[in-house]
Amino acid sequence: MALSTSFSDPLFLGYVFVFAAAAIGCFASLAKVDAVEDTDTRWGLYTLLLTSGAWATTHVGYLLVPTPSFQYGFYLAGLIVGFAAVGPWLYFCSAYTGRSLHRDATLRRIALGVYLAVVAVKLTNPWHGQYFTSEIATVPFPHLAVFHQPIHWLVMALAYSLAVVGFFMLYELFFQVGGDTKPLAVLVALTGLPVVLDVLGAVSPVVLQFTYSPIGVAAFAIGVLFVFLDRFQRVQLAGATDDPVVMLDDDGEVWDYNRPALRLFPSLDGAIGERLEAVDPRFADFVANEEELIEVDRGGDARYYQLSANPFTTGHARIGRAITLTDVTHRERYRQELERQNERLEEFAGMISHDLRNPLNVATGRIELAREEQESEHLEAARNALDRMEALIEDVLALARQGQPIDEPEAVELSSIARRSWDMVESDGAELRIESDRRVRADPDRLQQQFENLFRNSIEHGGTDVTVTVGDLSDGFYVEDDGPGIPEEERERVFESGVTTESDGTGFGLAIVKGIADAHGWTVGITDGDSGGARFEFRNVTLLDN
Repeated sequence: MALSTSFSDPLFLGYVFVFAAAAIGCFASLAKVDAVEDTDTRWGLYTLLLTSGAWATTHVGYLLVPTPSFQYGFYLAGLIVGFAAVGPWLYFCSAYTGRSLHRDATLRRIALGVYLAVVAVKLTNPWHGQYFTSEIATVPFPHLAVFHQPIHWLVMALAYSLAVVGFFMLYELFFQVGGDTKPLAVLVALTGLPVVLDVLGAVSPVVLQFTYSPIGVAAFAIGVLFVFLDRFQRVQLAGATDDPVVMLDDDGEVWDYNRPALRLFPSLDGAIGERLEAVDPRFADFVANEEELIEVDRGGDARYYQLSANPFTTGHARIGRAITLTDVTHRERYRQELERQNERLEEFAGMISHDLRNPLNVATGRIELAREEQESEHLEAARNALDRMEALIEDVLALARQGQPIDEPEAVELSSIARRSWDMVESDGAELRIESDRRVRADPDRLQQQFENLFRNSIEHGGTDVTVTVGDLSDGFYVEDDGPGIPEEERERVFESGVTTESDGTGFGLAIVKGIADAHGWTVGITDGDSGGARFEFRNVTLLDN
């Protein structure tokens, strides 16, 4: 039986035109999707347009085919393709708003399972008729009228609920970003507006029982990709972080900003299109001078932000910059406090050095005078005790200085620093081998102090016939000896202050070694040397080409 639909019927032609336009709009927009920067957002939008375009095409086919059986087939195909569009919609919304729901493997498996189950119910509808029934109708024009059954309404409730989740994600982002997001909010509203026709189709015989969502998707796609693409991408970038973000074009005009930026710089309110230097000259100076750390007063409380500027592009063309400010107040205050503590520690160490060395020098002089008058083992013991106190004072000073950061490291040769350090150590019959011609970036004085402590440690534990080797690692250098080595269970403790196995040792030498490594940003570890002795490995060292 053929349907006698008249192509002169304006309402019929209106239906065909609207859905054909929706299909063309969706498919035509596919060519513009590549301009979207974010990969996940681009993929979500692409699949949404593809499924929505196919969905609108099934509606056009339903209207144009001449027989009820073909109309039944196109309508069923539309139900399957239409439900498939829910997934891309949620994928797009999740990706655009910076969420990770679209990457959740469990959610994707559940979604696929639900989709296949619903498709199975729809495909078998000709046998069970529990999804929809149909009959020939003449209003508003001859067509195969569809009457939905309870299963359809359950599936529709699920689909609309999921669609609402996507709307919530988008509008939440628009609210958080602030700025001029109204055009995008209107476009998103257009996407959901056709639901009004869905409701009318369920209660009025004049409106066909279609799902009119492809019309909204087409309007959204055309608006976003052809009219508001720059704004669409700026909003995504500004909403991708909770940090303040200000978008500037290449002429320095304020293009957009998010709410955290507005709270930090209230003068941005209503400043879109104005030059930043006119809106906030101090902030503009920070940007122009490429300041990395800036201080901002917030109600009498100084906050510190790390400023970074990243190019903003559409397709392959740069169109502006995104200025992001990351709150590093806690880190900066900790650094300042550490700096003050180091200064106080330096003052304390200097005071100890001055106040102890003076009486120490007097005592040493008195002992020498007494020894000239009379030799005594007691005088020798006293002199040894004073020498040990002198060594302790030197180590206390070294410990006070070793944690201070390295402000201006230099290019130094390991071999020359190692030889200079060896000359400062009482090596007796010990031997130094240097198997490195490497240059590194370091503080030469602190590096020499580090080598001296390592060499003394090797001689104290390995004896006067020990051989000490300085060599290269892929990302640093090592110092090893052929002495007795350090037991594995003791290797962590030896870096602690006061830990020593020698009766005349201070226990500070290796603590100083680790402190100097930390100050450079190096790591230090202990392992076995090639000859079974101790091997100290320094890694994460800045290496320089020879």
